[in-house]
Amino acid sequence: MQQLIDLATVSRQYGADLDFVFLGGGNTSFKTAEALYIKPSGVALADIQPEQFIGMCRQALARIFTTALPEDVWQKEAAVKALMEAAVRPAGAGRASVEAPVHDVIEYAFVVHLHPPMVNGMTCAVDGKATCARLFPEALWLDYCNPGATLSLVVQAQLKQAKAQRGSVPQVMFLQNHGVFVAADTLDEIKVIYAHIMDTLKRAYAQAAVPTALATGALDAEFMMARAPRVRTLLGSTAARAIVAVGEPFEPAHGPLSPDHIVYAKSFALECTGDAADLEAFQAKRGYPPKIVSKSGQAVFCVGETLKDARAALTAARDAARVQQLTAAFGGPNYLTPAQYGFIENWEVESYRRKISATGSGAGRLQNRVCVVTGGAQGFGLGIAQALAAHGSIIVVADMNLAGAEQAAAAINAACGAHRALAVAVNIADEASVAAMVREIVRECGGIDLFVANAGVLKAGSVKTMTKAEWDFVTTVNYSGYFLCVKHAAAVMAAQNLNGQGPWTDIVQINSKSGLEGSNKNGAYAGSKFGTIGLTQSFAKELIEDHIKVNSICPGNFFDGPLWSDPQKGLFVQYLNTGKVPGAKTIAEVRAAYEAKVPMGRGCLPEDVVRAILYCVEQAYETGQAIPVTGGQIMLK
Repeated sequence: MQQLIDLATVSRQYGADLDFVFLGGGNTSFKTAEALYIKPSGVALADIQPEQFIGMCRQALARIFTTALPEDVWQKEAAVKALMEAAVRPAGAGRASVEAPVHDVIEYAFVVHLHPPMVNGMTCAVDGKATCARLFPEALWLDYCNPGATLSLVVQAQLKQAKAQRGSVPQVMFLQNHGVFVAADTLDEIKVIYAHIMDTLKRAYAQAAVPTALATGALDAEFMMARAPRVRTLLGSTAARAIVAVGEPFEPAHGPLSPDHIVYAKSFALECTGDAADLEAFQAKRGYPPKIVSKSGQAVFCVGETLKDARAALTAARDAARVQQLTAAFGGPNYLTPAQYGFIENWEVESYRRKISATGSGAGRLQNRVCVVTGGAQGFGLGIAQALAAHGSIIVVADMNLAGAEQAAAAINAACGAHRALAVAVNIADEASVAAMVREIVRECGGIDLFVANAGVLKAGSVKTMTKAEWDFVTTVNYSGYFLCVKHAAAVMAAQNLNGQGPWTDIVQINSKSGLEGSNKNGAYAGSKFGTIGLTQSFAKELIEDHIKVNSICPGNFFDGPLWSDPQKGLFVQYLNTGKVPGAKTIAEVRAAYEAKVPMGRGCLPEDVVRAILYCVEQAYETGQAIPVTGGQIMLK
């Protein structure tokens, strides 16, 4: 249907613009005489496709307004929910937006309901109603009422009354503390109306000298590094580790302004330094832990059960703060009452929407743990990152090749669900780069649960001919780079351990079988790997007091990865050129010689290494070990 193709296009345009909606909020619909097609609950406007609109029988929907509904508010919601489900065509095709009855009673073909911050600066203001009458005299203003069944019944009555008075149904309807509905028989007309609304409000804010962009400060990185890991531990647990998305400082809303803000960020923020006593006092007062923790002039911490949830809380908190700022043009903020925000906090429909929005997190042995994999853009690192993500973790792909890391993260998100992976740039041989990587991880996630030190280099060559520059290249990356990663990652992990009560975290170094046995004409590499086992043992003894376990995994050769198989720089080529395999004339002969050394007859694979990583994480009584994963090629004595 062409109308749905066009509606999907307009929906995506508005849905991707934070000046109109946030987190996919809002609703759009198209109706004929027989059917209403509306965005389903849990689908973002920014992503909706024509086939995703849910069809509903309008005759069946009309029963909501003719059926005797219970007086009890929750029983009424349940009754309306059942009537809405019965109206879906085909039956069971999905869950329609709770606002479907509102769209149905508006007598225009298209309805676009959005939550522009500049609109809500008026609808959430003390003088919002008077301002609306002055700026938009043709529009209909609805005083605040609970969403769902109540809203549907109020809208029907108000539109009926307005039509009787005016002769036609208004095309614009402002909802106090909620947003705006715009309706027309063409989408072009809707776009013109929205442009007029936004232009009118821009002039009003300019006249009141109220900035329309959110006022923010500079993030205090030192405060963030010290506090975000603490907040993460205090608001999470070993089994359900919290994620903390950190924002630049802004003044959070001092109370609930709209249903959507409550759904994603709760009704109130906690303004403090994030100490345990403050968090406990907040929970005792509000009955739930805070999702927004703010320290004026330093940082805003937004907490979630998943990375997606934490990012959503930050987006909602910013929107609420912007709306609060804008209300200054119209008499200041008009916060929802306890009865009003209490209804939203307990509303089953909104709980469902939040649950649907958070899906894609997966479940597994590393559920929601922040796992960093250096050198994760390709080879062993990429395979490790992909496998860890499949076990439910949040993956940080860290690599010198940022474009490759971004591609790897995108592939993980496509396979495991949105917001499951992110990419950061790092040169592990450069301390400033390592420190910047860790800061970015803390800003995105609040801390680290598992750091897989996988990045490394190999340069084969005889001790008789290898240059000092080649030697330094290998040892600087493999040996000093491991030290730098542990130095900065361990500081964050230690900050998560509060007086010995924090969760155990892990550093796992991907070493090599060459760290257990010398390697002919490969002294720089083997020496660096032997040396890092010494570092692992030393770090393990030191960091045990911080609840950090440190282990090395010594895999056999990953013959299928680029380290070995790259046709220009791979080890097979290097070993052929250096004569490391006597008599070998081709790459195939070099490979066959190395496979013959493995009792199991094959090279090591990423999934073999991941099994060992999981052992390191899950065991509670091992640290400082070097675990061979070599197919029997190296056996410990």
